[in-house]
Amino acid sequence: MLKKERYQAFIDYFSHHMPVAETELEYENPFQLLIAVVLSAQCTDKRINLVTPALFRDFPTPEHLAASNFDELFPYIKTVSYPNNKTKHLLGLGKMLVEEFNSEVPDTVAELIKLPGVGRKTANVITSVVWQQPNMAVDTHVFRVSKRLGLVPMSAKTPLEVEKQLVKNIPDKYIHQAHHWLILHGRYTCLARKPKCEECPITNFCRYYEKLHGLKPVKKSNS
Repeated sequence: MLKKERYQAFIDYFSHHMPVAETELEYENPFQLLIAVVLSAQCTDKRINLVTPALFRDFPTPEHLAASNFDELFPYIKTVSYPNNKTKHLLGLGKMLVEEFNSEVPDTVAELIKLPGVGRKTANVITSVVWQQPNMAVDTHVFRVSKRLGLVPMSAKTPLEVEKQLVKNIPDKYIHQAHHWLILHGRYTCLARKPKCEECPITNFCRYYEKLHGLKPVKKSNS
């Protein structure tokens, strides 16, 4: 199957079967999403959703974070991964939002990555989820699934290489959704250690499945 055909099959399936694809992080505004995504690094969305209600209640604005300190903030996030570093990141993030961005979450990747604890992946998540910008955040699920499906060559060794391939080949209007399609498929079906190929609905265009069985997969109905 040609790469172009794989991409088309990918878009056709998910746009029909998962037309609404959203982050599983719970938030009410861009500031809350930013905090949640920073906290979610190397941690599960489920854990973050347990932590953030109290955090958002007591630190509802960048000003609240900026006025806080390590000892006050740490107890709220002590159960997430790397709580020491993330506490420092949130404190610095709050101050920078207040001092440099008028307490507003910036809407460009270039500005977002200036914030403490915000890398390219986090910036891509914020801009694609909040403003539907055609940016592709590459986490471990996106990295793994895009290569297994054959959307990205196995020679792509870095998240940036994978990001560039996906953005190049997926139409802009689908990119912000495709990010979630890949994540959710990786989270619940195409697992890292033991992918659930026997119940996967998209083996008809999956390179991993084809190689695993040494033959062309049988095309499945989209019904």
